[in-house]
Amino acid sequence: MRTRTNRNLDAYQFTVRPLSKEEGGGYLVEYPDIPGCMSDGETIEEAIANGRQALRDCVAVFQESGRKVPKPGIEAAQWRQRVPRTLYSKLTLHAENEGVSINSFVTAIIAEAIGARQANTNKRR
Repeated sequence: MRTRTNRNLDAYQFTVRPLSKEEGGGYLVEYPDIPGCMSDGETIEEAIANGRQALRDCVAVFQESGRKVPKPGIEAAQWRQRVPRTLYSKLTLHAENEGVSINSFVTAIIAEAIGARQANTNKRR
Protein backbone atom coordinates (compact mmCIF):
# COMPACT_ATOMS: atom_id res chain seq x y z
CA MET A 1 0.00 0.00 0.00
CA ARG A 2 2.85 2.39 0.80
CA THR A 3 4.28 1.98 -2.69
CA ARG A 4 0.93 2.86 -4.26
CA THR A 5 0.64 5.92 -2.01
CA ASN A 6 4.16 7.03 -2.97
CA ARG A 7 3.30 6.60 -6.66
CA ASN A 8 0.18 8.72 -6.16
CA LEU A 9 2.27 11.40 -4.46
CA ASP A 10 4.83 11.26 -7.28
CA ALA A 11 2.08 12.46 -9.65
CA TYR A 12 2.10 15.89 -7.97
CA GLN A 13 4.43 18.38 -9.58
CA PHE A 14 6.46 20.62 -7.31
CA THR A 15 8.72 23.59 -7.66
CA VAL A 16 11.98 24.26 -5.87
CA ARG A 17 13.46 27.71 -5.53
CA PRO A 18 16.21 29.24 -3.45
CA LEU A 19 15.05 31.51 -0.64
CA SER A 20 16.70 34.90 -0.31
CA LYS A 21 18.55 35.85 2.86
CA GLU A 22 15.56 38.03 3.77
CA GLU A 23 13.35 34.95 3.50
CA GLY A 24 15.66 32.97 5.76
CA GLY A 25 17.84 31.23 3.15
CA GLY A 26 17.68 27.62 2.09
CA TYR A 27 15.16 26.30 -0.43
CA LEU A 28 11.39 26.33 -0.76
CA VAL A 29 9.33 23.47 -2.19
CA GLU A 30 5.75 24.18 -3.28
CA TYR A 31 3.02 21.93 -4.63
CA PRO A 32 0.88 24.17 -6.86
CA ASP A 33 -1.97 21.66 -7.10
CA ILE A 34 -2.45 21.66 -3.32
CA PRO A 35 -3.07 25.25 -2.15
CA GLY A 36 -0.75 26.21 0.69
CA CYS A 37 1.25 22.98 0.54
CA MET A 38 4.88 23.96 0.91
CA SER A 39 7.94 23.41 3.02
CA ASP A 40 11.56 24.41 3.13
CA GLY A 41 14.97 23.16 4.09
CA GLU A 42 18.59 24.20 4.30
CA THR A 43 19.51 22.01 1.32
CA ILE A 44 17.53 20.99 -1.74
CA GLU A 45 17.41 17.43 -0.48
CA GLU A 46 16.11 18.52 2.91
CA ALA A 47 13.53 20.79 1.29
CA ILE A 48 12.31 17.95 -0.94
CA ALA A 49 12.04 15.54 1.98
CA ASN A 50 10.20 18.16 4.06
CA GLY A 51 7.98 19.01 1.09
CA ARG A 52 7.15 15.37 0.60
CA GLN A 53 6.08 15.12 4.25
CA ALA A 54 4.04 18.32 3.88
CA LEU A 55 2.29 16.78 0.86
CA ARG A 56 1.49 13.63 2.86
CA ASP A 57 0.13 15.78 5.70
CA CYS A 58 -1.96 17.96 3.37
CA VAL A 59 -3.46 14.91 1.65
CA ALA A 60 -4.24 13.39 5.06
CA VAL A 61 -6.02 16.57 6.16
CA PHE A 62 -8.16 16.51 3.03
CA GLN A 63 -9.03 12.85 3.60
CA GLU A 64 -9.71 13.21 7.32
CA SER A 65 -12.00 16.19 6.76
CA GLY A 66 -13.93 14.36 4.05
CA ARG A 67 -12.84 16.84 1.38
CA LYS A 68 -11.84 15.70 -2.08
CA VAL A 69 -8.07 15.63 -2.58
CA PRO A 70 -7.16 17.86 -5.55
CA LYS A 71 -5.91 15.87 -8.51
CA PRO A 72 -2.57 16.65 -10.07
CA GLY A 73 -3.17 19.44 -12.59
CA ILE A 74 -0.65 18.39 -15.17
CA GLU A 75 0.06 14.88 -16.24
CA ALA A 76 3.67 14.14 -15.56
CA ALA A 77 5.65 13.76 -18.73
CA GLN A 78 8.38 11.23 -18.81
CA TRP A 79 11.40 10.19 -20.73
CA ARG A 80 13.83 7.39 -20.27
CA GLN A 81 17.50 8.03 -20.00
CA ARG A 82 20.30 5.56 -19.67
CA VAL A 83 22.85 6.53 -17.06
CA PRO A 84 25.99 4.80 -15.87
CA ARG A 85 25.40 2.34 -13.04
CA THR A 86 27.61 4.34 -10.70
CA LEU A 87 25.56 7.50 -11.27
CA TYR A 88 22.32 5.59 -10.78
CA SER A 89 23.66 4.14 -7.52
CA LYS A 90 24.63 7.58 -6.26
CA LEU A 91 21.27 9.08 -7.18
CA THR A 92 19.42 6.19 -5.56
CA LEU A 93 21.46 6.51 -2.37
CA HIS A 94 20.83 10.28 -2.13
CA ALA A 95 17.11 9.80 -2.77
CA GLU A 96 16.83 7.06 -0.13
CA ASN A 97 18.74 9.18 2.40
CA GLU A 98 16.28 12.01 1.82
CA GLY A 99 13.24 9.75 1.95
CA VAL A 100 12.07 10.56 -1.58
CA SER A 101 11.81 8.61 -4.80
CA ILE A 102 14.63 8.81 -7.29
CA ASN A 103 12.18 10.50 -9.69
CA SER A 104 11.41 13.23 -7.16
CA PHE A 105 15.07 13.69 -6.36
CA VAL A 106 16.17 13.98 -10.00
CA THR A 107 13.22 16.28 -10.78
CA ALA A 108 14.30 18.58 -7.97
CA ILE A 109 17.87 18.65 -9.22
CA ILE A 110 16.65 19.58 -12.69
CA ALA A 111 14.25 22.19 -11.30
CA GLU A 112 17.02 23.76 -9.25
CA ALA A 113 19.34 23.90 -12.25
CA ILE A 114 16.66 25.54 -14.40
CA GLY A 115 15.82 27.99 -11.61
CA ALA A 116 19.49 28.91 -11.18
CA ARG A 117 19.89 29.36 -14.93
CA GLN A 118 16.79 31.58 -15.09
CA ALA A 119 18.04 33.64 -12.13
CA ASN A 120 21.40 34.14 -13.86
CA THR A 121 19.67 35.11 -17.11
CA ASN A 122 17.45 37.62 -15.27
CA LYS A 123 20.51 39.17 -13.56
CA ARG A 124 22.15 39.76 -16.94
CA ARG A 125 19.15 41.68 -18.29
